[in-house]
Amino acid sequence: MEFWKSSLESLAMNCRFCNEEITHLFVDLGMSPLANSFLSSDALNKMEPFYPLRTFVCKKCLLVQLEEFESPEHIFSNYAYFSSYSQTWLKHIEAFVDMTITKFRLNHNSRVVEIASNDGYLLQYFKKKNIPILGIEPADNVAKVAIEKGIPTIIKFFGSDTAKELVNSDKHADLLIVVNVMPHVPNLNDFIDGMKILTKPNGIIVVQFSAYVLQLIQQNEFDTIYHEHFSYFSLLSLQKIFASHELIIFDVEELPIHGGSLRVYARHAENNAFPVSQNINNVLQKEKTHGLDNMLTYTNFQRQVNTAKLNIWNFFINAKKSGKKIVCYGAPAKGNTLLNYCGIGSDIIDYTVDINPHKQGKYLPGTHIPIMTPEKINQSKPDYLVILAWNLKEEIMTQMSHIRDWGGKFVVLIPEVKIYE
Repeated sequence: MEFWKSSLESLAMNCRFCNEEITHLFVDLGMSPLANSFLSSDALNKMEPFYPLRTFVCKKCLLVQLEEFESPEHIFSNYAYFSSYSQTWLKHIEAFVDMTITKFRLNHNSRVVEIASNDGYLLQYFKKKNIPILGIEPADNVAKVAIEKGIPTIIKFFGSDTAKELVNSDKHADLLIVVNVMPHVPNLNDFIDGMKILTKPNGIIVVQFSAYVLQLIQQNEFDTIYHEHFSYFSLLSLQKIFASHELIIFDVEELPIHGGSLRVYARHAENNAFPVSQNINNVLQKEKTHGLDNMLTYTNFQRQVNTAKLNIWNFFINAKKSGKKIVCYGAPAKGNTLLNYCGIGSDIIDYTVDINPHKQGKYLPGTHIPIMTPEKINQSKPDYLVILAWNLKEEIMTQMSHIRDWGGKFVVLIPEVKIYE
């Protein structure tokens, strides 16, 4: 108890939305490096920065959040995540694009703008339908890939100033898409101000995010917490945040993708073209039924995570005692959180593989586990293939099903340790 007390006493932070003093710990995952700060071989013997990975919940607005130790400019200006490498994700996004075109009657007179458009993974599907598009992406290396695909992309961080520049250039959005970026924003109020400015008065905003707080707690997804995720939302918290900016969330969908995601549809408060769906009350009631309006639900999460850590330790210890060869699939940020929190390094795991060539040949931050190409698995024939990118486990298990030929087994660690024969 004294440890948690001292942790809170050392925190000098007010809520990034409502400015309330932070007093409640959600979960403390110890010290961890930036989850996407992959290392080259010449950096292995140099000092590596670690930061506290502590998450808190605001008692007033229920926003789950962590401190800002590194700026978005440092984290995202050169980024290792490219959305186009997952076929599961691309199928999900193509279906989303087809749905929105029909639902909102988009055509060649509409403009679709995506914030944090990555490598053009989403906007490419609107382009195929001859709908005008614009991407806004801060990571120079990722944006260049989109531009090479013919996706018009502005290389900038988004906020109210960027929104005003675009509006002054007559680039209002009929549909503004914000997928898996809201958690990455430290200056939340300025970002949402920008969203409102950029969207036409009769336009629509679609926000989708993983690490949805209800699923995070229920499925024990503590590994989705890392330093570039500054906030973690529920509909309870997001509705308050949007309303303060005169934006109304009029519909919501719960999605299974990425371990449980939430997609919300918002409009300007004065735009009455889209009535508020019953889905809103249904999801709010579900969140309340599962205790998201009760502070104890948040503060009890630490015990749940501690138990998971012990179970993960037990798997690795027993496997190594039995002489098993263990490797991993994937080098996702979530995997780096899990391995660093659990203290599982290269003494336990021989290597990991990743289909993303931008990660191959590098080393995981903190644990220094080497990242190889997937072909390496066929050479070393491991006993266990631990899927760090558990949100893509079906895709990976299909792709790597041949490991069963030599008796290899798949392992998933979240929400609990499970071995697939």
